[in-house]
This record gives sequence, structure tokens and C-alpha cells, in this order.
Amino acid sequence: MMRVLLAEDQALVRGALAALLNMESDIEVLDSAADGEAAWREIQRLKPDLLVTDIEMPGLTGLELAQRIQRHELPVKVVIVTTFARPGFLRRALDAGVLGYLLKDAPAEKLAESLRMVHRGGRAIDPELAVEAWSEADPLNDRERQALRLAGEGLSAGDIAVRMNLSHGTVRNYLSEAIGKLGVGNRIEAYRLARQKGWL
Repeated sequence: MMRVLLAEDQALVRGALAALLNMESDIEVLDSAADGEAAWREIQRLKPDLLVTDIEMPGLTGLELAQRIQRHELPVKVVIVTTFARPGFLRRALDAGVLGYLLKDAPAEKLAESLRMVHRGGRAIDPELAVEAWSEADPLNDRERQALRLAGEGLSAGDIAVRMNLSHGTVRNYLSEAIGKLGVGNRIEAYRLARQKGWL
């Protein structure tokens, strides 16, 4: 029996996934969480075999959740189910130890099959996306990515410096580096392009 925890911020999708998986004789949905932090607490409480998570959630994203699981060396296998067919997201997911990456428009039976494959120690990655993921490398480092994400939320360089616990000049340098690497004119264009590529 595979013990599964769901993390998905949209209630309708969360309910549909739970209903779908509970129809399988070898899958038990232990619980579901509406955001990343709640999912993290449930992982520690329930110790599931598998986490099925979206990427974009309030508080802690699915990718950040996978990174935290990896950092704490927990024996939870992560499968991402998302609408984002972005190579950058897949690369970051694989770096965080994610074993499954499926798109929400995949056939319903594909999810259960993929969970079984991952549970057995294999990988379940959309093949077309996998090929695309290695065709274009993410040029940003973690600090540049963090500064750019905050800039995209409308924070000034000063506010970003406070949030990241850095000097104003250091933040300006990170943003300038990101703009230069992405070959755009300003931080908003850099943010949009990086999001489009799945690098944020």
C-alpha cells in the first residue's frame, strides 16, 4: 500500500486528486494540505511514502518543499503535478531530488501509474519536457533568483536588502547581474523572462 500526502492550494483540484487516487486499491491518501508549510508539518506527522505536490502554493512552493525534504534527508518520494510545462522548473525539480514530474492535462490513469513507478524507485518524467529541460541552462544563481523574485513582487532594492539581510549595493549588483545574464533592459523584464522560462 502506497501512503500518499497531497499538497495543492486549489480546493477543487485537491479534492479531485484525492478522489481519483482513493479509487486505486494500492493507494491510500493520508491527508491533503493547502500550502507548503502545512504540507511540511503533515510530512513530519504522517511520514508518507509519497508527496504529490503542485509547484506554486502560498508560503512554500512545491520546489522549496522538495528541497527541504532533500535537505532533511527524509525518505519521502516527491511527485510534482503542475500546469507548468517549463523546462526550468523541471531542472530545478530534478536538482531537488523530485522523481516524478507530470502535467495536469495528462490522462488520469497516468498519475497512478507514475506513483507506482516512483514508489518502486523509478522516475516518471514527461519525456518531451525532459528533452527540452536540458536544451537551455538556467543562468541565474540562487541569490540572483531570490532578488529577482522579490523585485517582481514590487519590492524596492532597499526592501529586498532588508528581506535578504544584505546591503543595498549587493542587492543592486545581484539585480544587475540577472538583467545582464538575461539580456533584457530592466528588472521587470528580467523577472518576466525568468518566470516564463521557469527559472524563478
